Amino acid sequence: MKINKILLLAFILSLKSVFAQQPTNLNLKDALDLVVNKSTEAILTNTKVQTKDIEQQISKNAQYPDMKLSGQYLRLTNANSNLKLNSNNSNGGGTAPKINELMLGQASFSLPLFAGFKIKNSILVSENLYQAEVANAAHSKEEIALRVVEYYASLYKAQKSVGLIKENLKSANQRVLDFTNLEKNGIIARNDLLKAQLQQSKVQLSLDEATKNVAVLNYNLVAMLKLPENFVIGIDEHQFDTDQPPVALKSNDDYLHLRTDLEALRFIKKANEAGIKIAKSNYFPSLALTGGYLALSLENVVTVTNAVNFGVGFSYNLSSLFKNQKEVKLAKNKALETQKAQEILTENIKMKVHETTENFSLAQKQNAVYQEAITQSTENYRIVKDKYDNGLSTTNDLLEADVEQLNAKINYAYSRANIMLKYYEMLAASGKLLNSFNLTK
Repeated sequence: MKINKILLLAFILSLKSVFAQQPTNLNLKDALDLVVNKSTEAILTNTKVQTKDIEQQISKNAQYPDMKLSGQYLRLTNANSNLKLNSNNSNGGGTAPKINELMLGQASFSLPLFAGFKIKNSILVSENLYQAEVANAAHSKEEIALRVVEYYASLYKAQKSVGLIKENLKSANQRVLDFTNLEKNGIIARNDLLKAQLQQSKVQLSLDEATKNVAVLNYNLVAMLKLPENFVIGIDEHQFDTDQPPVALKSNDDYLHLRTDLEALRFIKKANEAGIKIAKSNYFPSLALTGGYLALSLENVVTVTNAVNFGVGFSYNLSSLFKNQKEVKLAKNKALETQKAQEILTENIKMKVHETTENFSLAQKQNAVYQEAITQSTENYRIVKDKYDNGLSTTNDLLEADVEQLNAKINYAYSRANIMLKYYEMLAASGKLLNSFNLTK
């Protein structure tokens, strides 16, 4: 009885393990939604944006006044004192007072009035760098999303290969069984049986390779999406049933304003322009409104209270007239670098959009060819099989026709995934990938 309970428990656990490994359908939109919100890379990009936001807020603190409080208590030992007031006294000198302690309290206030527009432009630099980081984060999420699309398409190809190769392996196994019986009865030569067995081994090796690819791609995609390690992704192939519509572009430059990496460079260019003004601000003097309060107590000598002071502070570094030229030149060179990088990226984007558009068109044409190839290879195998059964074709012809039929089916499955992949690559090149799924960047 106890043994039966153990066997029942083992059976239940085995069923639980089997069901745990069952694929769970995950459509592409849900996968992209997970990666742009849950992945480590997406969280990192969001953190960088938050960092720039904090830096922006810190830069604004320079326009507010500085207020400081300080106090000191000093113990003095045998301090010598020479009071001028006493020395000027005509009555003659008395004994100098003992001074053993000093107490000092001070408050100071400083408000910048003019710094050559340095504060204003520093804030402008930080604001543009923040906007550039926001754009960079959006571009990073587009790149992450495209990698998920690539993994998704590759996983579909691998899963489809496994299914097709398994079907072919069944046929190969049955062929070996039939050829074994025919060889025993002396109907076919042993060489024909060996050829069938060799193809059976090749199909098995292909299946093992495809199964390995499914495991690797599934693990990588699951890791990117932060899903449980034992999660098995199922892909509904109906997502590949219809051809995607072409991307409508009003002009050659219609998509440039959607490219967030180009937008980031535009903000960096603005920041560099403000940086030039910051460098030039060193040519101007600095003015500040200052004020303070002082309280002083020197034991047995003097006590000072309510010593309030206020005024205007002025400073000007004369050497900046000569030294600051290099700083201005450096700032201008940085702005020029950004401008050229923006021009290079613009040209690269145009070339990429053109390339991906052509790739999408080619994928559609290839799909039509591969679809026709399935019909051709299936009919070819039927004819060769009939001829083989009637002794009019060789085993080599039969096996070759079988391989061609399998390749045609695999190529067609791949072409369906390629249409999707090339379509989304085209969207990514024009900055429309996440927008096409109504996902925020």
